[in-house]
Amino acid sequence: MKQSRFDTQHENQWCPGCGNFGILSAMKQAFESQNLAPEDLLLVGGIGQAGKTPQYIQGNMLHGLHGRALAMATGVKIANHDLRVVVSAGDGDCYGEGGNHFLAAIRRNLDITLLVHNNQVYGLTKGQASPTTALGTVTKIQDNGTTSDPFNPVATALAAGASFVARGFSGNTDQLKDLIVNAMSHQGFAMIDIFQPCVSFNKINTHAWYKDRVYNLADTNHDPADLAQALNLALDQGTDKIPTGLIFQQEKKPFHRRLAPLQNQSLVTYPFNPKAITAILEQG
Repeated sequence: MKQSRFDTQHENQWCPGCGNFGILSAMKQAFESQNLAPEDLLLVGGIGQAGKTPQYIQGNMLHGLHGRALAMATGVKIANHDLRVVVSAGDGDCYGEGGNHFLAAIRRNLDITLLVHNNQVYGLTKGQASPTTALGTVTKIQDNGTTSDPFNPVATALAAGASFVARGFSGNTDQLKDLIVNAMSHQGFAMIDIFQPCVSFNKINTHAWYKDRVYNLADTNHDPADLAQALNLALDQGTDKIPTGLIFQQEKKPFHRRLAPLQNQSLVTYPFNPKAITAILEQG
């Protein structure tokens, strides 16, 4: 296999057959196809198997507390909006612990790319139900079946005003690579919810289960500029057919263009004046 400039020597800790491998491969291909250098990237991870992804990619990296990856990415992008910021999070990490940060990032239209590895369980902590686990699913913890309706991240993102919403599948790395490239080219908040199997703890939503159900929206007459059409797709929670691809996209001013001091330059390019800062602090 051809060596990638984004490869690392870190030993991978994922289970054999994990859908994260497909996502990792698609990410590296997407970065290579854009002729990016590792120093051009900042990869942000939370806690969980998905949050480990930045360890296996050569580039700048940040790890944070559970659910706080988007909060860290917000600070980074405000400080230096020349960096390409990609957040790698799990469904529990992003939609559970990080749910409020997820909504805030959408509303701000931060110019970052969010990749959510959605395996519908907490894969690091032995398979208890996550926000996206189907109602009634039996796990080691929920031995009588889950009692909460599953969170719908795509519908929520659309309703909250996200400017780029897509869905991918770890078993289709070619499509996923293209989605990541498009998301990173988008000026604003770009979210890709990525279905992936958890071979250890989710025996329902397997690779074969997804392969039998996913279809590519590029092969249909779907219009990604049509919000009503996108919402109808998102609200269709049936499991017979699952649409993947670009669901919705619109142009909106990204967050750093909404703030006058950031419109022409990043915070890191402003001169540091400790005397002025001290004077302001002493006034308080």
